[in-house]
Amino acid sequence: MRETKSTNPEILQLIKYLKKQSKEKDAAIWLAVAEYLAKPSRQRVAVNLSTLNRNSEESETVVVPGKLLASGALDHAVTVAAFDASDKAKAKLAMAKAKYLSIPELVETNPQGSKVKIIR
Repeated sequence: MRETKSTNPEILQLIKYLKKQSKEKDAAIWLAVAEYLAKPSRQRVAVNLSTLNRNSEESETVVVPGKLLASGALDHAVTVAAFDASDKAKAKLAMAKAKYLSIPELVETNPQGSKVKIIR
């Protein structure tokens, strides 16, 4: 049986970067995010804003190792890093005064991954 893995060069580059940062900074969270991203696309995480709203607190930092979707509402400001987000989700984040980052931007601002929660 053939092994399934991602062939998207952007994801492969991000996985390699996260594994490197995990080893250099001794931050296990980036290795965990890389493992979630390495899954086949049909098993990759897709999180709605309603899930994000239920599982996060005010001014918390969360990472979504997949795509952020716009279903639901967000009623508090958080910092969200995701591999990808729909345009409507980005607009709703802006309305809630939440901050959206890419995963590499979050790694640059918080290399240790301290106080970062993975939402899946």
